[in-house]
Amino acid sequence: MARAGLRVGAVWGAAGWCAAAALALGACSGSGDNARTAPVEASGDGTLRIGLILDNTGPQSFLNAAQLAAAKLAVQEINAAGGHKGRPVELLPVTTGADAAAQARKLADARADVVIGPTDSSRAPAAIDVLSKARTTLISPANTAPELTSYKSGGYYFRTAAADIAQAPVMVKLARDAGAKSLAVVYEDGTYGQAVSAAVSASAKAGGLDPVTVSGFKAGEAQKSAAAARDAAPDAVVVLARDGAQGAIAELTNAGLPGNKLILGDGAFRQYGSALGSKSLDGARALVPGVFPSAHFQAELVAIDAGLKDTTFAAETYDAVNLAALAAAAAEDDAGASIAGTLISVSGGTSGSRASAPPSGQPAVCSTYKDCLAAIRDGKAIDYDGESGPVRFDANGDVTAARYMVFTYGADNKAKLTGSEAAGRSAG
Repeated sequence: MARAGLRVGAVWGAAGWCAAAALALGACSGSGDNARTAPVEASGDGTLRIGLILDNTGPQSFLNAAQLAAAKLAVQEINAAGGHKGRPVELLPVTTGADAAAQARKLADARADVVIGPTDSSRAPAAIDVLSKARTTLISPANTAPELTSYKSGGYYFRTAAADIAQAPVMVKLARDAGAKSLAVVYEDGTYGQAVSAAVSASAKAGGLDPVTVSGFKAGEAQKSAAAARDAAPDAVVVLARDGAQGAIAELTNAGLPGNKLILGDGAFRQYGSALGSKSLDGARALVPGVFPSAHFQAELVAIDAGLKDTTFAAETYDAVNLAALAAAAAEDDAGASIAGTLISVSGGTSGSRASAPPSGQPAVCSTYKDCLAAIRDGKAIDYDGESGPVRFDANGDVTAARYMVFTYGADNKAKLTGSEAAGRSAG
């Protein structure tokens, strides 16, 4: 989307939050071995080294620039505030490529204490396996696959991107706000569609939208699902798809379902324009994870990279770097194990373990490294709320708050930003 010279891209990838997040956003139970909770003995060398795994290639390669610019900006600001223990934080040399494991090995060999990335959820396990063995913390600004919540990382894996299943109650809210009392869900078969459709269905029923009709389809074969949605005569239709999104929307139009009944999940969001029939999406709404970057943040990113055209994952990357540096500051140690053990508390989250309890008292909410560092030096607990909003890691290293942009389509099948919504639950 063009605004202030930068385009906001949709977040792509399979995702999942725990089912309770979709059902009234209750607390999740987590596996205790996926986020370090016990304090560890300091073992750093005094220099905080941060690496990046940039795994976007081909059509998605544009995503690398925003993450790199955001990481550079965060490190620049951290160092302007005194760095880590008076020493400059180092951003290790960056390479790009789809082999996340190879990049992880290279960064481990370069003595990285924390690594930011990868983007693609399918490449996360390989990077986790390498870096957890090296006792290096990994924070992804983009991973959203459901299985990563329980992937065994030894406590070294976190992510600042909300899992896509968190959008379920938000889509239901959009439907209810428009007066809907019944709902149909049309989803593309696959991990993404199955996980999010189940969450939408559960959230809708919990919210009183009943009946709920759910129908899956294979890409290019959405006609039967569109017919099932039409026959159910719902007040609203949620569309969950990626590759098959355009075909599904076309079939829904052919079935006589108007655009103002449609709510598109993040995977289906794009500027369709003339690719669809006239007014196919007129009045449809779509969700995009995150918040539109402030003019100030955009200007800072452009100052780092004058050619930047897209800000996707920039806020999540910026926050990941700041959280890592704040964890090192709170632990007074730059080693990966210490960072992993302190990330939950500096994010404002809770692990459920007294062993990792932060300083007592109400956490000081802060949004910059400089301000948070001052609070830490004053002996206060902190709650870092950055450019992407509140983070508040849980015991699995997942965020417990999520923010979404709402886009509304016009008669030209192009979407404009029209609002924002939040989904969240108490950390823990």
